[in-house]
Amino acid sequence: MLRGMDSSRRALLRTSAGFIAASLRAPLAFAQWQESQRYPDPLIQIIDPSFAQYRINTAKVERLASGMRWSEGPVWFGDGRHLLWSDIPNNRIMKWEEETGAISVFRKPSNYANGNTRDREGRLVTCEHGARRVTRTEYDGTITVVADTYEGKPLNSPNDVVCRSDGSIWFTDPPFGILGNYEGHAARPELPTNVYRAESGTRRLSVVAGDVNRPNGLCFSPDERHLYIIEAGITPRVIRGYDVIDGGARIANGRTLVTAQPNGTPDGMRCDVDGNLWVGWGMGAEGLDGVAIFNPEGKLIGRINMPERVANVCFGGLHRNRLFMAASTSLYSLYVNTQGALGG
Repeated sequence: MLRGMDSSRRALLRTSAGFIAASLRAPLAFAQWQESQRYPDPLIQIIDPSFAQYRINTAKVERLASGMRWSEGPVWFGDGRHLLWSDIPNNRIMKWEEETGAISVFRKPSNYANGNTRDREGRLVTCEHGARRVTRTEYDGTITVVADTYEGKPLNSPNDVVCRSDGSIWFTDPPFGILGNYEGHAARPELPTNVYRAESGTRRLSVVAGDVNRPNGLCFSPDERHLYIIEAGITPRVIRGYDVIDGGARIANGRTLVTAQPNGTPDGMRCDVDGNLWVGWGMGAEGLDGVAIFNPEGKLIGRINMPERVANVCFGGLHRNRLFMAASTSLYSLYVNTQGALGG
């Protein structure tokens, strides 16, 4: 078919054919996504005037990757200028490179990894549904088990994790990864759905919250004086706030900071330097999928309306002012006029 054509024509046809083939291989959701052609991006919704200062009028939501089954646990590595995030049902951790946009598999199998963060020494800390444990990836690539049992019983399925400046590691332990064989392995829970603190150095576990029904996302305020936990086992879901006391060893004075709508689903969250909570949100209903932003008093001030449910977020980029959103089958980002607090 190409015989008899000049070389430039043959090259053009080959290039076009390659482009079409690549398009056909691309996930349908990715093909349907179109960035806004308008500034400000209409997906960024100012609900309270106080949120206007955080919107950059010439920044818009960008889709960076697609083709996952359930995206979770984004974590930024500034020294490598890349982002890692979990694709739980595909049993892998993915990698996106800021400089080139390249996407690759960072770890597979990942033991159905869910939440990720970095400790204060820059090491990757991961919640693993499949192995029912929290691990730390050392500088040489070896993996250290931070926690896998409590009082001789296996953990349920560690979900989300944050690190405090004293070196302690805090994580939630709902049963989601053992409810079936899609995001882990079906098993019977042997422990309550606790929130744990692993002490720095000894990794000794203590229960910091035993009264939260299926705790999910969690994060510290910028000054680490408050801990926020999403309670996922009640309807409607709530975001609970606590005071951190005893030099960072315990929490107290639990209260409800945010109550979701009856069908709203807050999942994972991170704080910015002003103490605002940026919360992955959604349940597939119109107007619920995206990111909800609350001020430190729990007032909804803004939203980022997305075409997919957002499970979790983190801040990154050169100035830590780029919000990364792990959303169902995709990874998105948005530059904002604030910075992420440390420890997320």
